Amino acid sequence: MLELMDFETKHKPRPHVNAFVRLHHGITEEQRVQAAEKAGWNVFQFPSEMLCGGDLLSDSGTTSMTTEQLSALILGDEAYGSNWGYFKLLEAIERNFGLNIDEWEVYIFHQARAAEHALFSHITGENLTIPANSFFDTTRANAEANNIEALDLVSDKIKSDKTHPFKGNIDIDALKEVIVNKGGNIPLVYLTITNNTGGGQPVSMQNIKEVRRICDENSIPFFLDACRFAENAWFIKQREEAYSEKSIADIVREEFSYAEGFTISFKKDGLANMGGALLIRKDSKITNRYPDIFDKLRDHQILVEGHPTYGGLSGRDIMTIAVGLDTVVQERYLNGRIGQVHEFGSYMAELGIPVIEPFGGHAVYIDSDEFFKDTNIKRKDFGGISLTALLLIKGIRLCELGAFAFGVYNPDTGEEKFPPYNFIRAAVPRNKYEIQDLYYVADCIKALYDRRDMIPKAVPVWGREKALRHFKARFELC
Repeated sequence: MLELMDFETKHKPRPHVNAFVRLHHGITEEQRVQAAEKAGWNVFQFPSEMLCGGDLLSDSGTTSMTTEQLSALILGDEAYGSNWGYFKLLEAIERNFGLNIDEWEVYIFHQARAAEHALFSHITGENLTIPANSFFDTTRANAEANNIEALDLVSDKIKSDKTHPFKGNIDIDALKEVIVNKGGNIPLVYLTITNNTGGGQPVSMQNIKEVRRICDENSIPFFLDACRFAENAWFIKQREEAYSEKSIADIVREEFSYAEGFTISFKKDGLANMGGALLIRKDSKITNRYPDIFDKLRDHQILVEGHPTYGGLSGRDIMTIAVGLDTVVQERYLNGRIGQVHEFGSYMAELGIPVIEPFGGHAVYIDSDEFFKDTNIKRKDFGGISLTALLLIKGIRLCELGAFAFGVYNPDTGEEKFPPYNFIRAAVPRNKYEIQDLYYVADCIKALYDRRDMIPKAVPVWGREKALRHFKARFELC
């Protein structure tokens, strides 16, 4: 009987079933145009109620939680000090990250950027540089707001290689050179897993281990930006031969074993809608340079977020994170989650849309330069902004992460400094959409790709010179 059923199918079932659904609001395209104009064609300011199955602005905090998480939410303890959920969260961190929690300082925040802000606010000194594979927008802004140079070190060779399995890796040779030139001014090395800015690309375990070795040789602390630690572990299992037989849980524990500290957004691989943390080993080399950093971070946390055992979160939030951490390391969950992203990306590639390959774990990235290659749209015309603006009319929201989001404008000279990457990101929320929703997104992008000669320029009419301008700016489509 089993021999009769020994066949493969083109499509696979999802690793979950729907427990709740919510109908979209009945919104016309004319209403969306009016709303988009009112928002200055800025996707961050467009009302989410007007979207219909394609809000791919971010995968941060947009997760549809599991029934187990929702059940745990009811058990949330809202005590001001030492709530019950705090200790459940510590147990989940210890269990899933492989840490002896007594050997770590733990700081809970309402999200990762608050944790980053706390860390960078208390790393002081002249001419400081933090090397990384790639900083994301708010992480970079937090560093630069504290007069720290945020230095991206991904090799051009890797970036241009469409087959490289770990395009998120830091450039080891470049890291060594920076340490030679700036070693005394490097308070830590920061590795983002997965590399969001670089296209959601994974980092190999070999790269993680090598960075830690170099840091040890030069007495520099090694930190992770661990927002998508489980997705990164899945890629290590799939693409790094030495780990093919290891469990996701074991790979995750090894990832964290090399870190002296890490920031993490529980809004990603915590499968929660809110939450973040900063954890630092008590014996970290960072205390050699900043011996009172733990006390200062604790004071910062209390002043900004509240008691250390709730850190800006409700007891309900804390409980959903504790359960989410147990879910996210399950291979069947990751197979479905990343498999859906890859099916979405493969469909876009089949349609001829220029996407970044191989695909990452949380998003599909469109190469904006390639998208507009044969048109009159140049980087200075911000075609990625125009594309995301027009997609709002179809009830779809993507995010431009390129010429505008990461560019810098000098109002005195009128010059734009453009970043190395020029992408448009379609970030897929966890557990939220079915594949037909993503097919619809791809179909709409394809329709605009076929009409790309007609896509107008995006002209900033306010906020071009602002920091983090993509959150604030207003545009006209001309």
